[in-house]
This record gives sequence, structure tokens and C-alpha cells, in this order.
Amino acid sequence: MRILLVGAGGVGSAVVPIAARRDFFEHIVVADSKQGRAARAVAQVDDPRFSAIELDAADRDQVAEALRAHDCDVLFNAVDPRFTMPLFEAALESGAHYLDMAMSLSQPHPREPYRKTGVKLGDRQFALDPRWRERGTLALVGMGVEPGLADVFARYAADHLFASIDEIGVRDGSNLVVDGYDFAPTFSIWTTIEECLNPPVVWEDGEWRTTEPFSEPEIFDFPEGIGPVECVNVEHEEVLLVPRWIDARRVTFKYGLGEEFIGVLKTLHKLGLDSADKVKVGGTEVAPRDLVAARLPDPATLGARMRGKTCAGTWVKGAGKDGTPREVYLYHVVDNEWSMKEYGSQAVVWQTAIHPVVALELLATGAWKGAGVLGPEAFDAVPFLDLLQEYGSPWGMRQAA
Repeated sequence: MRILLVGAGGVGSAVVPIAARRDFFEHIVVADSKQGRAARAVAQVDDPRFSAIELDAADRDQVAEALRAHDCDVLFNAVDPRFTMPLFEAALESGAHYLDMAMSLSQPHPREPYRKTGVKLGDRQFALDPRWRERGTLALVGMGVEPGLADVFARYAADHLFASIDEIGVRDGSNLVVDGYDFAPTFSIWTTIEECLNPPVVWEDGEWRTTEPFSEPEIFDFPEGIGPVECVNVEHEEVLLVPRWIDARRVTFKYGLGEEFIGVLKTLHKLGLDSADKVKVGGTEVAPRDLVAARLPDPATLGARMRGKTCAGTWVKGAGKDGTPREVYLYHVVDNEWSMKEYGSQAVVWQTAIHPVVALELLATGAWKGAGVLGPEAFDAVPFLDLLQEYGSPWGMRQAA
């Protein structure tokens, strides 16, 4: 397997030392709009199986040419979701397989954004499913941690733990602290704004509907010492993926943001600083969201200042295999001290990076195979969870009393 990894930011850089410990691939070309950043990602490991190039992720033709020039059979998208479609289309045209961690962007309903869906996350990708099937190539979408591992957990629960499912709720929370900053997101602020300020989508009784940002707050008790965190509805891919393959009455995604973080996001929205549309400032055009991102620290550089744990997981409620009520939380916890010591990556980006590498190994060995536009739910969860353990990254399950 030869892989074109597009994006050498936090997650892309974290992929390199994880993949370097495995032998399922022949070569990984790390590409970024800044060749120096790609080179720094490769320099983390003394491994001739990695090389670095400069590449514009927005230029579909340039990406397609890079796939051909380097004889890559897989495109691994590790950049912001605004670049998803040119990368997705370049892979399709080139006959390469494709994997991403964030799907094509949504557009709110023009008249009733907090009741009805408009263009949903991933709609533009799923519309091209017949072309992927015709070519016999696979687009594995939403294969990070959330979405990704969370969807694998949902598949595992449906196949092995439940006879019927009332609700699947992805719940994400942490007790991470970043010393020395008043406000320092641990993940891409561009993506965070997109997720948190768009109308959240909920699957309920056979249809998708929307609600207002930060709605339905609840206190969720996270495992391994993290404890209770207030979680709110956020737009996320799992809600658009899970119902396509798993029968559940309700599917939700709630994120533990915290009152301060929500307050900052609301202020950005009020001031129009969340906009991705460029405005003219003097003689320069700049997107306000890009300006906000430029003023904040790079999440990949925060590891040494961070302490605490992050948890991603899937809560499932329904009838167990014996027909009695059952409620479980399948989860994955990463301690920042451990991920920094073991891999030199902060916990959130490392947790996001490991799961697509596991998926790529399953595709390389043939344990996972398919054609078309597919989510993680379309595959057997057991090989993934077993291999994740082999990578030294255990997962857990908590059952309600």
C-alpha cells in the first residue's frame, strides 16, 4: 500500500510516528501546502518509507497528479473539511481509494435551520457513491475518532450486545487543562467553529431534524477519573452515518465544551468572526475564521502545556440479547502525559490519528474491504477493536447498574 497523506498539521503529524511502528504499507508521501511542515513531520522518524512534498489541497488536478506521480493507491485526507471535496474528487478521478476523518460540509436549511436539515454533512460525497462503486474503489468516510471509533463502537454494540436499540449517543468529554493560555482549543478551531455553530442534527423516529446550537444540555459522567462534564448537542458526522447502517430509534452527538468555551463561540458568532467568507480589510481579503485561527496557538504545539485525559465514546441504550433493558458506554481514554511521552503528540490529536491508521492496516490486509462510499459502520467492528488493542491503545466498556 502506497499512501498520499494530505495534511501535516496536528493530526497528520501524529499519524507519522504511529504508522512508522507498523509494516502494512510500502510508502507514505506526506503532503502539505507548506513543504517545510511536511518535512518536519517526516523528520520525526528515521524511516525511508516516508517522504515529503508541497501540495495545494484545494487544487484537484494537482492532487490527482501527485497520486499518479507517486504511484499512491490511497489518499488519506488529514486537512480541514473545506478541502474534502477536491481531495475526494481527485481520488475518484485517479482510481485511488480514499479515507477521511471529516466529511463534506453542510449548509443549513434556508428558511427553517433549527427545524429542518438543508445539505447535510457528507451529502455531496454520498451523491457520488454510484461512481465509486462503478470504479470498484472505496471511499471510507468519517474514519477518525469521532466520527470513526465512535461508529465502530456503535456497530459492535448492534452486533454483539443488543437485540434492539433505543438510542445511540456519542459523548465526548475531557478534563484537559492548557497551562499558560486563557483560551486554547485542543483541536482545529476552524473545524470546531464549523461543528459547534451549525444547527446540530438529531436522528429520531426515522428522520433527521435539526435543533439550536448547544441544545439539550446534560451532565455525563466520564470514566477513568474525568468525572461529570456538561455536554450539549453539536453537529457531527456520526448522526448522519450511524442510521445508514444501524437500526436505532434515536442518534445524537453531544460534546463536553464547558460554559467558557461556549461563551467564546457565541461571541465570535455575534461579531461575525466565525464566518469562512472573505472580507476586504484595507487592500487584503481575509476570512474572519482564518484570522481567529491564526491568532490562536497551533493545537499540535500544546502538548507540553497540557495535562489531563480526553475520552471519546458511544453510549447505547436498548434491549440486550436476552431481551432485558441494557445500557452501556463503550469508550477510549487517552492520558496526555502518556501520549506525549510515548509519541510526542498531545492527547486529542493522537487519539484522532491512531484510528485511521488502524483502518488503513485493515484495508491493506483485506480484513476490511468494500467499494463505494462507506462509513465505519459498514464493516465488522471486531477486527478493528482487536487491532486497536495490538497497537497498545485499549478501549473499555462501562455497563449501567
